[in-house]
Amino acid sequence: MDAVVIPILVAAIVVVFLVASAVRIVPQARRYNIERFGRYRRTLQPGLNLVLPVADRVNTKLDVREQVYSSDPRPVITEDNLVVNIDTVLYYQITDPRAAAYEVADYLHAIDQLTVTTLRNVIGSMDLEETLTSREEINSRLRAVLDDATGKWGIRVNRVEIKAIDPPHTIKEAMEKQMRAERDKRAAILHAEGERQAKILTAEGTKQKDILEAQGTQQAMILRADGEAKAVELVFQAVHRNNADPKILAYKYLETLPHLASSDNNTFWVIPGELTEAVRTVTRAFGDQSTAGPPPTAQPGEAATATADDTSAEGRTPELDAGWSVSLDAAAAADEAGKQAAAAVSDAKAEAEAAKTAQVPRRAQTSGD
Repeated sequence: MDAVVIPILVAAIVVVFLVASAVRIVPQARRYNIERFGRYRRTLQPGLNLVLPVADRVNTKLDVREQVYSSDPRPVITEDNLVVNIDTVLYYQITDPRAAAYEVADYLHAIDQLTVTTLRNVIGSMDLEETLTSREEINSRLRAVLDDATGKWGIRVNRVEIKAIDPPHTIKEAMEKQMRAERDKRAAILHAEGERQAKILTAEGTKQKDILEAQGTQQAMILRADGEAKAVELVFQAVHRNNADPKILAYKYLETLPHLASSDNNTFWVIPGELTEAVRTVTRAFGDQSTAGPPPTAQPGEAATATADDTSAEGRTPELDAGWSVSLDAAAAADEAGKQAAAAVSDAKAEAEAAKTAQVPRRAQTSGD
C-alpha cells in the first residue's frame, strides 16, 4: 500500500511543480524578459502567461512607468573659471524592455554619467551669469543629447531639470551685495521719481492757480476799466450837455491834481505844464466874479489906470514853469502841488477883494459928479 501511495504523491508533486513553473502572472506596467536555455525568447505582457517549465526562465523584471532619477551634486567649471555644483533630476521611461536589459549593463549608471559629461560640455561654454539665467536652454540641450544617446537602450528621456546650482560661498556673498546694491538703486530711483512727480504736480497746481488768479485779476481790471470808462463817458456827456464853463473845468482840474499820486506804487511824479494855465484861468475867473455888475463910466485915464492895475494883478499871479518837475516822493509832490494851487486861488481871491474895495470910492465919486 505504501509502495503505491508514495509514487502517486511524487507524481502529484511533480505535476504541481510543472504547472506552477509553466504559469507566469505579470502585473500591470511590468514586463518580464524570458530566456530559454539562456537565450532571450520573448517579453511577457501583463496578465496570465504560459512558459515551458524548466526550459524557460524570467531573466529581468522591468517597470515601464515613468521613473524619476535624482543625481548627486557634481562640480562643473564655467567659462569664467568658476566651480559650481549642479544636481539634476531626470525623468525617463523604458520603451523597449529587451534593449534595456541586453543593450546596456546598468542603464541608470550610464544615464548618470552621460548627464554629467553633457552638463560639463554645456556649462563650459557659459559664464556664471548666463548659467544662472539660462536653465531652460541647459535643460533643452541636455534632453536632446540624452534622448539621442538612450534611444538605442530602449529608454526615452522625457524631461531633464536642473535642481540646484550652487556657486562658491564668496561668489554668493558678492552676488548678495550686488543684488542689495541693485535694490537700493531701484529704491532710490523710485523715490526720485516720486519726488519728481510730486514736484511736477505741485508746479502744475501752482501754474493753474496763477493762471486762474491772473484771469480773475484781468476780469476785475476789465470790469473796473469798463466802469470807469462809462463813468467818464457820463461825466463828459453831462459836461457837453450843460456847456460847462472852461473856468469851472480848470478849477476841477486843480482839485483832481493831488489825487494823481494817491497810489502807493508811484515813486516819481511830474507836474504837468498845463498847471500854470489852469491857475491863471482860475484867477481870471475869481477876478471876473469880483467885478460883476454894471460897468462904471470911467475916464480914459482911469481906464488906463484900471488896465494897469489888472496888468499888475495879473503880473502877481504865481506861475509855474511848464518844464518844472518834482523828483520827490509821489505823495509829497501831490501835497506840494495842492498847496501851490491853494495859494494861487487865495492870492486870486485877495486881489479880487482889493480891486472891489478900490472900485467903491470911484463909484461914489462918479455918482457925486
